[in-house]
Amino acid sequence: MDRIRTVRKAVIPVAGNGTRFLPATKAIPKEMLTIVDRPVVQYAVDEARQAGIEHIVFVTSRNKQAIEDHFDDTPELISSLTRSGKNAQVSELEEMLPRAGSVSFTRQQAPLGLGHAVWCARDVIGDEPFALLLPDMLCHGARGCMAGLVDLYRQTGGNVVGVEQCAPEDASKYGIVGKGATVPHGFEVTKMVEKPRAGEAPSNFYLNGRYILQPEIFDILAHQQRGAGNEIQLTDGMLKLSQNQAFHAHPYEGRTFDCGSREGFIAANVAFALARSDLGDMVYAAVKDMVLSHEGRIRAA
Repeated sequence: MDRIRTVRKAVIPVAGNGTRFLPATKAIPKEMLTIVDRPVVQYAVDEARQAGIEHIVFVTSRNKQAIEDHFDDTPELISSLTRSGKNAQVSELEEMLPRAGSVSFTRQQAPLGLGHAVWCARDVIGDEPFALLLPDMLCHGARGCMAGLVDLYRQTGGNVVGVEQCAPEDASKYGIVGKGATVPHGFEVTKMVEKPRAGEAPSNFYLNGRYILQPEIFDILAHQQRGAGNEIQLTDGMLKLSQNQAFHAHPYEGRTFDCGSREGFIAANVAFALARSDLGDMVYAAVKDMVLSHEGRIRAA
């Protein structure tokens, strides 16, 4: 096996318009909507850093300045908090602040799909393998999903995708992979199918928005024809890449919430709040009361 190169950089696409969350996203990027008290995009950055990623490349679009500001220093705020003795908040903000030069921003000028957004990061990534995290897909578990992908990549090289299991009848909603030979931390991918028709899915393992890809994907995406939705689809590019390079899958031992949907966003807020030592009991009591009240109204109807 050729030398396996270290994954140092990650791409996080944040160029979407967030139309499913209007009117909230009319002036606020959807990635800045909060799960408890942190914006969605912060969780993706934290997950990447926990996996050993050294440099984050954000692919942005117009009206995303708030994301850049979030990852910038705020000396006036820090000074005000320090004077007020709010040292815990100061420490938290300083811990979240990326090192100077460890974050880059590049623009996707037109909404041409995820594959095009990834291609826009090509000059910053260069000739290196890279991680890709879709911030809308929020992973919740004892360990970040990307750390598991990195573990698998270190033994297999090539390309690695994060997967989870869905109910077989729901496979037509997702990108599905075929399951091959088992390896430590995962299995070989035999095929990839985007939203297979009912009864035709090769398995019930779906792509959960976490990837490690080799730089050859950029040349493929540069010439990729538009697919579903008249957009350049990343899955189409990965299918072409798989003809010459191996793909492995890491099953995530947690749960991924689709925060691009309203129901997924709400469920993620509840799950993350319940996991907090400072909020869990209070949130549990409030949710329990609401559920009981809701069930009572249904029985009375």
